[in-house]
Amino acid sequence: MNIAITFRQMEATDAVKGYAHDKVSKLQKFLRHPLKGQVTLACQKTLHFVEVDVHSGAEHYHAKEESEDMYASIDKVIDKIEAQIRGAHSKKKGQERVSDKLIPDVDED
Repeated sequence: MNIAITFRQMEATDAVKGYAHDKVSKLQKFLRHPLKGQVTLACQKTLHFVEVDVHSGAEHYHAKEESEDMYASIDKVIDKIEAQIRGAHSKKKGQERVSDKLIPDVDED
């Protein structure tokens, strides 16, 4: 698991870095391949921006969030990524079920 955290227009603190790292690393339990993540944290006046890119094998997920609290922004963006992962998994399972139905049954008389 490789997670890179970038701070823009704000000071890097160990607390925020550790929090972001812990949250992104928990996404690994939803993925089959090792996780490679890029987290960008930025602050402009009172708004805190978080952008997350996650790569796992051939899968790619991306989300952005902004709010007045950095920790809330991190939580919201992780929720978005988790929803994308769950949606992709359910879509993949749906395709498997549909492909099973596409095979015609051969009735021998």
